Amino acid sequence: MSLTAPRIVIGAPASGGGKTTFTCGLLQALVRRGMAPAACKCGPDYIDPMFHSEVIGAFSRNLDLFFSDAAQVRSLVADSAAHSDVVVIEGVMGYYDGIAVSDEASAWDVARTTDAPAVLVIDGRGRARSIAAEVAGFARFRADSHVEGVVLNRVSDMLYPRLKDIIETETGVRVYGYLPVLEDCSLESRHLGLVTASEVADLQVKLDKLASAMERTVDIDGLLHLASSAPALNEAPWLELIPGFRSSGYNAPRIAVAHDDAFCFYYADALRLLQHLGAELVEFSPLADTGLPEGVSGLYLGGGYPELHARELNANALMRTSISRAIRSGMPTIAECGGFMYLHDVLEDSDGGTYSEVGVVPGASFKTSKLGRFGYITLTAAHDGLLVDADEKLRAHEFHYWDSETPGNDFTAEKPQSGRSWKCGMSTPSMYAGYPHLYLPAHPQAARRFVDACAAYDGERGQR
Repeated sequence: MSLTAPRIVIGAPASGGGKTTFTCGLLQALVRRGMAPAACKCGPDYIDPMFHSEVIGAFSRNLDLFFSDAAQVRSLVADSAAHSDVVVIEGVMGYYDGIAVSDEASAWDVARTTDAPAVLVIDGRGRARSIAAEVAGFARFRADSHVEGVVLNRVSDMLYPRLKDIIETETGVRVYGYLPVLEDCSLESRHLGLVTASEVADLQVKLDKLASAMERTVDIDGLLHLASSAPALNEAPWLELIPGFRSSGYNAPRIAVAHDDAFCFYYADALRLLQHLGAELVEFSPLADTGLPEGVSGLYLGGGYPELHARELNANALMRTSISRAIRSGMPTIAECGGFMYLHDVLEDSDGGTYSEVGVVPGASFKTSKLGRFGYITLTAAHDGLLVDADEKLRAHEFHYWDSETPGNDFTAEKPQSGRSWKCGMSTPSMYAGYPHLYLPAHPQAARRFVDACAAYDGERGQR
């Protein structure tokens, strides 16, 4: 099939250059025009897609060339394009920054894989003619750089015309506008990156101000024309390639998904995949609810910030007991990073206080002074378990400042390119728990095993 798919990548020379702010402002401007944009994020980040979703009122997906092969990434973009007017893809880190010090899985890698034009957000503060050298360097660093334009960030109305002329004259790269300094539109950060979208006061006010500024200072029509120059995609939308629900002799299961201020890190396509495979997802709050939802036969505890809510999680003893009983009875469970921390006997909060939690994982989850085992990994199973059998592999990602007295030893984690490895994760016939975040769309067979195990679960007797 051939699918017209207007699309554009928003990149930057480095992290902190304004990619998320610009992307959200552009999405908001498109929504205000009555358009239906789709949003994507390069890499494994959870938080930026939350901001995208707040703007467009629909899920934003991740495009990650470590987790997925090129065909799957293109089919994910095709899926987004099939339901939108234009696909806006936010880059990750610096435009050429990928795995380790390579360009693999970088924003550039996604741009060339999806054949999408790229526009770089360049910080214009304290710059003059040397800004042209930076633009030229990025545009010519690879023969197929896909860099078709730039937008200048944090520059004045007075300086912009001069910088635009310098860049276009010296490099031939088109300048599509600028953003002035908008202090009250900045997005706050914490130890895992930006604060989540739900925590930003007056987010809609900030987005509207950004969109209004961009309508005045950015050539949005030009960006849309550039996006429309992308060639058609020939891949089928992603889920069409994966066999859906099949009867395994049981009814489709209901899976409880933790979702509140403490647990909010989920890949949208992982949840969509579980639904495609027949699961009904039921959100609940470990902070506010008194127990798991009625009639569930599976549990998904995603990542997030339980360390910021350890006291409140501890105070909800009824929920802790409900989860403990369910897991001990054999209810199929996935607990990633923050969810894994919550399952410990003890969780240290960000102020150094310690609190009893679910108590399924022995020992304490405790604060450290730096990122632990940061980045992409491939997990190899030591024995058969809930998601995979012995020697099967899962691609995953770690990003956490907390560690565990009992991180598990049921998988061998190996870093790409460096070969460094260590033991981690807990795998039983009914549970996966550990710091690594999984990307289930890369392993639909593991997702199907989880759904099938949930369908087979009997809460009165444990596993059938």
